[in-house]
Amino acid sequence: MKPIVQISLDIITIDEALATATMAMRAGVDWLEAGTPLIIAEGMNGVRALRREFPGVPIVADLKTMDGGYLEAQMMAKAGATHVVVMARAHEETIRCVVKAGQDYHVQVMGDNLACPDMVAGARRLEDLGCDFVIHHIGYDERRGIAARGQRMPSPLDQLREVVQAVRVPVQAVGGLTIEQAIRAPEYGAPLVVLGAPLTIDADAFKTASGGVEESLRMICQKVHSYSDIATGVRS
Repeated sequence: MKPIVQISLDIITIDEALATATMAMRAGVDWLEAGTPLIIAEGMNGVRALRREFPGVPIVADLKTMDGGYLEAQMMAKAGATHVVVMARAHEETIRCVVKAGQDYHVQVMGDNLACPDMVAGARRLEDLGCDFVIHHIGYDERRGIAARGQRMPSPLDQLREVVQAVRVPVQAVGGLTIEQAIRAPEYGAPLVVLGAPLTIDADAFKTASGGVEESLRMICQKVHSYSDIATGVRS
């Protein structure tokens, strides 16, 4: 598939989310994500607002579903999401329920392997249970906690090639990537490039980062979009 750039709107007000999304679309971003902080703060109203403002744009609702899978996916789909997120550490019946809701409401399911003891096995499990995409994710607290103890901060790039090789579905790498690392994700076989904290979102305040964010986004989009199609379907 052709590389896709997604911005994670980990922001806590609808007005700021819409302003940041408008700026991101000008810069060439392909997908918008209603980030977890936005959904916690504004519920499905945040998703609805994005859908009203951007009627033709794919919208990922990152609720990180752990239970109540069908209902949560149904609510997000009715609010206007095109993609929903379920966690690999949820019960397999929850994942199956999200996948069933995805089929019923014509939304795609992104499975997130955050905090799996075996990240590669977690990715395979998500694919086997019917997810359309895998999010290979090193969490916010994990990264910051390990770094605070003076240890090397883990990166999704550490196992990204292994995850990509383990599944047939497209993979997205998430978690503290630098601009240079985000741009290189397609080189690892991961065509879905997500931009959030700390690249475009202030990781401490959950608001749009200061500085030349639009210029950085435009440069990232141009470089990511310059890649040729990324081969998926490599699992044996």
